[in-house]
Amino acid sequence: MNITDPIADMLTRIRNASKARKRYVDIPNSKVKEQIAKVLVEREFVSNYTVIPDNKQGILRIKMRYTPDNEAVFSNLVRISKPGRRIYLKVDDLFAKKRLLGMLLISTSSGIITEDEAVKRGIGGEAVCRIW
Repeated sequence: MNITDPIADMLTRIRNASKARKRYVDIPNSKVKEQIAKVLVEREFVSNYTVIPDNKQGILRIKMRYTPDNEAVFSNLVRISKPGRRIYLKVDDLFAKKRLLGMLLISTSSGIITEDEAVKRGIGGEAVCRIW
Protein backbone atom coordinates (compact mmCIF):
# COMPACT_ATOMS: atom_id res chain seq x y z
CA MET A 1 0.00 0.00 0.00
CA ASN A 2 1.42 3.35 -1.04
CA ILE A 3 0.85 6.09 1.55
CA THR A 4 1.35 9.71 0.52
CA ASP A 5 1.70 11.08 4.07
CA PRO A 6 2.94 8.42 6.52
CA ILE A 7 2.91 10.78 9.52
CA ALA A 8 -0.75 11.68 8.94
CA ASP A 9 -1.47 7.95 8.65
CA MET A 10 0.26 7.37 12.00
CA LEU A 11 -1.73 10.14 13.71
CA THR A 12 -4.99 8.83 12.24
CA ARG A 13 -4.25 5.30 13.48
CA ILE A 14 -3.51 6.61 16.98
CA ARG A 15 -6.66 8.78 16.97
CA ASN A 16 -8.83 5.87 15.79
CA ALA A 17 -7.34 3.45 18.32
CA SER A 18 -8.00 5.97 21.07
CA LYS A 19 -11.65 6.40 20.09
CA ALA A 20 -12.11 2.61 19.82
CA ARG A 21 -10.43 2.13 23.26
CA LYS A 22 -7.81 -0.25 21.84
CA ARG A 23 -4.94 -1.36 24.08
CA TYR A 24 -2.34 -0.82 21.36
CA VAL A 25 -1.97 0.19 17.73
CA ASP A 26 0.47 -1.17 15.11
CA ILE A 27 2.06 1.23 12.63
CA PRO A 28 4.73 0.68 9.93
CA ASN A 29 7.99 1.89 11.49
CA SER A 30 10.31 4.73 10.47
CA LYS A 31 12.82 6.89 12.35
CA VAL A 32 10.54 9.94 12.34
CA LYS A 33 7.54 7.97 13.60
CA GLU A 34 9.71 6.49 16.33
CA GLN A 35 10.81 9.98 17.41
CA ILE A 36 7.17 11.15 17.50
CA ALA A 37 6.25 8.10 19.61
CA LYS A 38 9.16 8.85 21.96
CA VAL A 39 7.90 12.41 22.55
CA LEU A 40 4.34 11.12 23.11
CA VAL A 41 5.67 8.69 25.75
CA GLU A 42 7.78 11.39 27.43
CA ARG A 43 4.75 13.69 27.67
CA GLU A 44 2.58 10.77 28.87
CA PHE A 45 0.02 10.85 26.05
CA VAL A 46 0.70 7.13 25.42
CA SER A 47 2.12 4.46 27.76
CA ASN A 48 5.06 3.15 25.73
CA TYR A 49 6.16 1.89 22.35
CA THR A 50 8.15 -1.03 21.03
CA VAL A 51 9.63 -1.83 17.64
CA ILE A 52 8.77 -5.30 16.38
CA PRO A 53 11.19 -6.47 13.67
CA ASP A 54 9.83 -8.09 10.55
CA ASN A 55 11.17 -8.78 7.07
CA LYS A 56 10.41 -5.22 5.92
CA GLN A 57 10.73 -1.94 7.84
CA GLY A 58 9.47 -3.16 11.20
CA ILE A 59 6.30 -2.44 13.12
CA LEU A 60 5.96 0.30 15.71
CA ARG A 61 3.56 -0.89 18.42
CA ILE A 62 2.22 1.95 20.56
CA LYS A 63 0.49 1.07 23.83
CA MET A 64 -2.41 3.46 24.41
CA ARG A 65 -3.06 5.22 27.71
CA TYR A 66 -6.43 6.02 29.28
CA THR A 67 -7.73 7.73 32.42
CA PRO A 68 -9.28 5.67 35.25
CA ASP A 69 -12.70 6.47 33.70
CA ASN A 70 -11.51 4.76 30.47
CA GLU A 71 -11.33 8.09 28.62
CA ALA A 72 -8.48 8.97 26.27
CA VAL A 73 -5.65 11.05 27.74
CA PHE A 74 -5.72 13.38 24.72
CA SER A 75 -8.67 14.85 22.84
CA ASN A 76 -7.20 15.15 19.37
CA LEU A 77 -4.12 14.91 17.16
CA VAL A 78 -3.95 17.25 14.17
CA ARG A 79 -1.39 17.21 11.34
CA ILE A 80 -0.15 20.74 10.62
CA SER A 81 2.51 20.58 7.92
CA LYS A 82 1.48 18.46 4.94
CA PRO A 83 3.44 17.21 1.91
CA GLY A 84 1.73 19.77 -0.33
CA ARG A 85 2.05 22.64 2.12
CA ARG A 86 4.94 22.73 4.56
CA ILE A 87 4.65 25.05 7.56
CA TYR A 88 7.95 26.33 8.97
CA LEU A 89 8.10 28.33 12.19
CA LYS A 90 10.85 30.56 13.55
CA VAL A 91 11.56 30.83 17.27
CA ASP A 92 9.58 34.08 17.45
CA ASP A 93 6.58 32.35 15.86
CA LEU A 94 6.86 29.50 18.37
CA PHE A 95 6.97 31.92 21.29
CA ALA A 96 3.83 33.65 20.00
CA LYS A 97 1.99 30.33 19.44
CA LYS A 98 2.82 28.90 22.89
CA ARG A 99 -0.45 30.22 24.25
CA LEU A 100 -2.45 27.95 21.93
CA LEU A 101 -4.13 24.81 23.12
CA GLY A 102 -2.07 21.65 23.58
CA MET A 103 1.47 20.81 22.55
CA LEU A 104 3.12 21.40 19.17
CA LEU A 105 5.71 18.95 17.80
CA ILE A 106 8.49 20.53 15.72
CA SER A 107 10.83 18.75 13.32
CA THR A 108 14.28 20.32 13.69
CA SER A 109 17.82 19.41 12.77
CA SER A 110 18.00 17.93 16.29
CA GLY A 111 15.03 15.63 15.65
CA ILE A 112 11.39 15.87 16.71
CA ILE A 113 10.97 18.05 19.81
CA THR A 114 8.19 19.96 21.55
CA GLU A 115 7.67 23.68 21.10
CA ASP A 116 8.85 24.32 24.68
CA GLU A 117 12.15 22.58 23.99
CA ALA A 118 12.54 24.44 20.67
CA VAL A 119 12.04 27.80 22.42
CA LYS A 120 14.59 26.82 25.10
CA ARG A 121 17.14 25.85 22.45
CA GLY A 122 16.33 28.89 20.31
CA ILE A 123 15.63 26.91 17.13
CA GLY A 124 12.70 26.74 14.74
CA GLY A 125 11.60 24.08 12.30
CA GLU A 126 8.73 22.42 10.54
CA ALA A 127 5.47 22.15 12.50
CA VAL A 128 4.59 18.44 12.47
CA CYS A 129 1.42 18.15 14.57
CA ARG A 130 -0.50 19.51 17.55
CA ILE A 131 -1.90 17.31 20.30
CA TRP A 132 -4.36 18.31 23.02
